[in-house]
Amino acid sequence: MTAPVFVVEHFNAGGGGRYVLDGPEGRHAVSVKRLRPGEDVILTDGAGTWADCVVLDTEGKDRLIVRMDSVSEEPPEQPRITVVQALPKGDRGELAVETMTEVGVDAIVPWQAARCITQWKGDRGQKSLAKWRATAREAGKQSRRVRFPEVAEAATTKQVAALLARADFAAVLHSDFEYGSEPLATAELPAQGEIVLVVGPEGGVAADELELFRQAGAKAYVLGRSVLRTSTAGTAAAALLLGRTGRWD
Repeated sequence: MTAPVFVVEHFNAGGGGRYVLDGPEGRHAVSVKRLRPGEDVILTDGAGTWADCVVLDTEGKDRLIVRMDSVSEEPPEQPRITVVQALPKGDRGELAVETMTEVGVDAIVPWQAARCITQWKGDRGQKSLAKWRATAREAGKQSRRVRFPEVAEAATTKQVAALLARADFAAVLHSDFEYGSEPLATAELPAQGEIVLVVGPEGGVAADELELFRQAGAKAYVLGRSVLRTSTAGTAAAALLLGRTGRWD
């Protein structure tokens, strides 16, 4: 089992590399994980900077004392994979974010597609976005990542088209088998740059959205013969891309 990961805002250790992990993260380490002297832990800012540490002691219920042995920087992976995720119903959005984080997606863009039943408006939208970001953070810790995926503000269809236009490889998952979508498994992928993958809502990508994305340089692709739910399609497609680009080697 790899060392547990905890999120910190800085890496300023005192004399002898002594560092105090407190607050909610310290409480989780001491009272939930029940870490003991001699155990290994990893501290990260979630943006690629991380430190190997060894537990020295605990204080009370929320202070973990560790020795910080080194601070390192993990470079961004290549090619970078961004998934544009149409808003699913209920808590399936958090499920999608959780599993995409676990497999290794670099960025997630919530998309208010035409056929989305869920609407992110006002305070509700901000609360939903906060849930997605919190889910990405917790899933990043759980999967032992030190560079968590960025969860952007909700995008309009025109903003998604602009994102696709800048990509080195732009794909839209489209399950209309009469449309002529190509298999994602055989698409030619770049070794560097940005891959942007669009996952539509349960009702599928609307014809005018698909045409706008096509004009932006995106092609339609399918994963296979079965049709996946929007909350699982992004994870399955990302896993395929991660394997094909060598990021899982």
